Amino acid sequence: MPHVVVVLALPPVVGFDLAIPPQVFGTAERDGEPLYDVRVCGLEAGPVPTTAGYALHVEHGPEALAAADTVLVPGTHFPPARRDGVLPAAVREVLALVPSGARWMSICTGAFVLGAAGRLAGRRATTHWARAAEFRRLYPDVDLDEDVLFVDEGDLATSAGLAAGLDLCLHVVRRDHGAAVATEVARHLVVSPWRDGGQAQFIERPLPVDDGGSTAATRLWARERLAEPLDVATLAGHARMSTRTFARRFRAETGTSPHAWVLAQRVAHARHLLESTDLPVDRVATEAGLGTTSSLRAHLAADVGLSPVAYRRTYRASPRARA
Repeated sequence: MPHVVVVLALPPVVGFDLAIPPQVFGTAERDGEPLYDVRVCGLEAGPVPTTAGYALHVEHGPEALAAADTVLVPGTHFPPARRDGVLPAAVREVLALVPSGARWMSICTGAFVLGAAGRLAGRRATTHWARAAEFRRLYPDVDLDEDVLFVDEGDLATSAGLAAGLDLCLHVVRRDHGAAVATEVARHLVVSPWRDGGQAQFIERPLPVDDGGSTAATRLWARERLAEPLDVATLAGHARMSTRTFARRFRAETGTSPHAWVLAQRVAHARHLLESTDLPVDRVATEAGLGTTSSLRAHLAADVGLSPVAYRRTYRASPRARA
């Protein structure tokens, strides 16, 4: 049976956020068969006001939550959670319908609802960067990281603002069914299957005006040469900047350092090779620029908590999907 994703729309809901899960999960399929059954519910069936001045009609009431394998709360201005850090008794009763083993997810300010429900206590999470201070005030027991696009803790996953919901949902499809399925979904939606950096790159800040342009071309150049040495001096040389100027511009554009970015690209490429090829693990480490099998093992364990062999066994796409 398809994995049941129930999207809970609390008024006033952010319409953009609410549209993401049905589009992403509803598009995922293998051999023509849907992989997810997506249901949108409200505190009752019918119109749900949005933050944009229109209402959306939802077909399901809260009883849909009883069948959920995943519950996802999109961004909302729901006053009790956003203003007071609490949930009304009626909403707590609704959430109690969710099966004990269900996965919980949020997009943007949906994290406030999970926080008010006690789901994030002692856990790492994220939300929209502009709401970070407000979130910390209401939920000080949550390990909030506003610099990332999403946080995945297995049974709990949260995304940054708005379009980061696409990143999270595509990531979850990739985790559930492999890179081939997620890439096909992204292709259908005409979005990138993976975005670099975190939401720090979108925080308004003054950019230097005299350092010679963007690092985007160098990032593209580096992605094609991950097996080669890529220290800051090499990257800066390609960009025709001093190392100091390059590092400053790079962080302003990506929200991270050149070293951290290169490492993330190498780990991502290693994951792709493990998923999509039969290359031996030591060859994967070399092709990804991680050097040795032990280095690959350490970085993969830090990234996803799995060894290369376990990762390949878990995420390897089916032969039909790879074809």
